[in-house]
Amino acid sequence: MKSFFLFALSLFCFNALAQSADDAVELPAPSSTAQRLYAAAKGDLLQVRVLLKSGRTQSSVGSGFMIGTSNLVVTNYHVMSQVALEPETYVGEYRDTAGRRGAVELLAVDVLHDLAVVRVDRSGSGFFKVPQALPALKQGQYLYSLGNPLDLGFAISEGAYNGIVSRSFYEQLMFTGPINAGMSGGPNVTVEGRVAGVNVSKRTDGELVSFLVPVRFVRDLLQRVAAQSNPPADFKLEVGQQLLAHQASMVDRLDATPLTFKQLSPYQVPVWESDQVRCWGWSNTKQDNKPYTLDQVSCAMEAALFVSGEVDTGYVSIQHKRIQSDELGAWRFGGLASRQFKSQGVGWHKDVRLTPSQCVEQFVDNGKLPMRAVLCVRAYRKFPELYDFTLLTASTDASRMTLQSRVEAVGVSYPNGLRLARIFLDSLAKEVQP
Repeated sequence: MKSFFLFALSLFCFNALAQSADDAVELPAPSSTAQRLYAAAKGDLLQVRVLLKSGRTQSSVGSGFMIGTSNLVVTNYHVMSQVALEPETYVGEYRDTAGRRGAVELLAVDVLHDLAVVRVDRSGSGFFKVPQALPALKQGQYLYSLGNPLDLGFAISEGAYNGIVSRSFYEQLMFTGPINAGMSGGPNVTVEGRVAGVNVSKRTDGELVSFLVPVRFVRDLLQRVAAQSNPPADFKLEVGQQLLAHQASMVDRLDATPLTFKQLSPYQVPVWESDQVRCWGWSNTKQDNKPYTLDQVSCAMEAALFVSGEVDTGYVSIQHKRIQSDELGAWRFGGLASRQFKSQGVGWHKDVRLTPSQCVEQFVDNGKLPMRAVLCVRAYRKFPELYDFTLLTASTDASRMTLQSRVEAVGVSYPNGLRLARIFLDSLAKEVQP
């Protein structure tokens, strides 16, 4: 059915193209600024490809750009992640706008800001410069993104700068313009051709909401490359160290943010609501004739760190739900609450990237609420000292009502996982009745 639909769609497109010129819609002329910038920059634009060593087949595609007159190229970490983590399986290659190809050598990665620097066998013309004095951007000014979208060919897109994204853990710029797959790692420049940032991602649930890595992080990474005598011998170790630094900063920032409390009466539930963590509420209000009500508060960090196509890490999520019934007896409600609690998967499925979950369970009382608590931990196989923690709790204070909570800390050190679990165990409470 899918192949038939695509075939029918191709016929429709062919027939549309075969219409007479009288029916054609005249397209607006390309921006003269965009034409000028592309003409000046195209010699220093690259497509960056990752290939399987065996068979040289393409695995992923992104973009990159030459720095000054050097042989250094800036792209995204996520474009080069397979080369960084599995160099025995993958290799990098570039292709320029003239069709020339060559090998790329990975020199440095910045996982936190999604950047990488590679070395190639050619030099730039000097168009893309990263000076110490960075461009001062004003909201609404025109910016231009360059790259190779969808592996269709090199292109330039016009948009506007719309400020710094406050909900990102690390600073990003909002670009109101198209950045399509394959443009990742390409440059974004001002009208004057000064590098403003690097294409990194877009929102798929909106229109023209795209994001850039600010150029100052490019400057910092290039300085690191200039200072190192040789690239890291093992990029897995380098990535792991950067992830450890991130989780330490993340947990410290969360710990410094005062907990706020939401009311799921008669319970008070702790959350970290901030620029990085957003919360939503939901209730079933006895829908579908269910004999119970379920009210829920869910909070999650807006961003995670990309490590590989299978692993996103370095974030925290929180869920609280109150289940209550006036129709079920205590025995039947106990069965319902138990099924709800057991339905929360905690990495019991096989995952070759992590060890199996190790869990401990006990009944605890923090002085404010008695509860059943389960703490599960999994270790990352490739990144020593990183773990996923899941804390599940269920209150045991009432026969036909329960508060069930879930806290996940993904990609944290063992001490920090315990630290976050303790904060939440100590903070769950029942309202004091007058």
